[in-house]
Amino acid sequence: MFGYRVPAPDEAMLISGGRRGLGGAPFRVVTGHGKFVVPFFRKTRFLSLAMCESEVTETCVTKQGIALHVRAVIAFKVGNDAESIINAGQRFLSDQDQMSVLTGRIFAGHLRAIIGSMTVEEIVTERQKLAAEVLDTSKMEMAKIGLIVDSLQIQSIDDGDTGYIEAMSAPHKAAIRRQAQIAQAQATQAAVEAEQEAARRQAEFARQTAVVKAEYSAEVDRAEAQAAQAGPLAQAHAQQEVLDAQTKLAERQALLRQKQLVSEVVKPAEAEAERVRILAAAEAQRMKIQAEAAASYDRVALDRMLIDQLPQIVKEAAGGLAGANVNVLNGADGLGEIAAGLVSQGLTILDSVRQNLGGQESGGPGSEQSRDNGLLQLSARREKKSDDGPVDVD
Repeated sequence: MFGYRVPAPDEAMLISGGRRGLGGAPFRVVTGHGKFVVPFFRKTRFLSLAMCESEVTETCVTKQGIALHVRAVIAFKVGNDAESIINAGQRFLSDQDQMSVLTGRIFAGHLRAIIGSMTVEEIVTERQKLAAEVLDTSKMEMAKIGLIVDSLQIQSIDDGDTGYIEAMSAPHKAAIRRQAQIAQAQATQAAVEAEQEAARRQAEFARQTAVVKAEYSAEVDRAEAQAAQAGPLAQAHAQQEVLDAQTKLAERQALLRQKQLVSEVVKPAEAEAERVRILAAAEAQRMKIQAEAAASYDRVALDRMLIDQLPQIVKEAAGGLAGANVNVLNGADGLGEIAAGLVSQGLTILDSVRQNLGGQESGGPGSEQSRDNGLLQLSARREKKSDDGPVDVD
């Protein structure tokens, strides 16, 4: 949009030509957002807030008067606050590369001053302390020009051709060489002792091997002698063991045969006998049931036969009266009495037959004959009634 300006994230926008900024500064500071700038009446410039680097190579004299060549690297930038941006903008806006030059000069001066108060030993062994002191002494001065230092690194310290640092390290090198020689000697001695121990162990192993071989040979000779002496006894023991084994085998075979006979002969015979006994009991029970059923059937059949013959008996008795000269004195009552008498006579005959059959069912002699006699008596009574002539009924 025309007239609308936006600074980059690592920049500060400085607007001049209008009202003054913070603290009477000749410009206003804008960071992090855009702003509308009236063309032709306002002027906009940008100050970098990015990280910068300055390298310092300086010859410094120590407290002992020894010259040292020191190389250091400083990382710095413009502060993020408005005051720092204003201080840096007023000094470096037209030539921002001058920040690195001026920073290097400032640190070179502080570096010479601090190294002049220290010995070579302190500088070499305590580089971090040297850097911290340089930062502390330059912090206030850097803040005045709107810069802040992020880090200071002492990269190298060299004494040139004086050889002081080399001489200072000589005792340490000699001690290191001495320690290395001692370590080498100890290693060599340890190696020799190890070789001697290995040789001693080898000799001891050879001696023990010879002793073991001698003991083994003696044991073999003794065993051979004992075997030669105990040959017959060993053979007898072997034969006895064979006989014992054969006896045990025969006993096991006999026991096995006994079990086999039990399973093949005894058990099947017992099973067959049990089967026959069960079948016989079942057959007897069947015959008993059949006999009881037959007897019951005969009684029922006989009763049924007699009952079936009862009307015929009454009919025969009545037929005997058909030709008889019967005088009925009391009318219908007299006829009823005649009929009742015929029925009573038939029931008497039926009861007599049953009594005769009762003797047959009890198993007495002449059961069949008793049945026939009953039937004959029934027939005789019928014939007698027909021969008696007329019956008077009162």
